[in-house]
Amino acid sequence: MCRPRRAAAITAAAVLGAVLAVSGHGPAGAEDAVARGARAFQRCYSCHMVDPAETATLEGPMLAGIVGRRAATRPGFDYSDAMRAAGDAGLVWDATTLDRFVADPQAVVPGTRMSLPPLADPDLRAAIVAYLATTAAP
Repeated sequence: MCRPRRAAAITAAAVLGAVLAVSGHGPAGAEDAVARGARAFQRCYSCHMVDPAETATLEGPMLAGIVGRRAATRPGFDYSDAMRAAGDAGLVWDATTLDRFVADPQAVVPGTRMSLPPLADPDLRAAIVAYLATTAAP
C-alpha cells in the first residue's frame, strides 16, 4: 500500500470510528453505516462527485478526500467568496464540521451556495460522513 493510500485509510478509519461513536453505532455497524451513507449520498450526486476519475463539471466541488481537507482548496473549482473566506479562516472538513454543514450549511458558512435543503436526520448525516471518510483524494 502506498503512503497516501495508507494515510487515507488511517484517516478514514479514525473518522469512521468517531462518526459511529457519535451516531450510536458500534464497530459492527461500520460497514452498514458506509453502505447507508453511499445510498444517502445519492441526493448529492446532482452537484457533487466522489470518483476522482469523473470528468463532469458539476455545480459543487469533488468531495473525494474531503475529510481532513481545508475548505475551498480543491484545485480547479470556483468556490463562492463565502467558502473561500471560510477556508482562509481555517475551516477544515472533519466529521463534526461536515455533520454540522450538512445539517445547516448557512450556520457553518454564511453566504454559501447549496441547492438541496439541509438534512435534518442525524443518522443519515452520520452515514454520509462515514461514506465520505472512505473516499480517497485523487
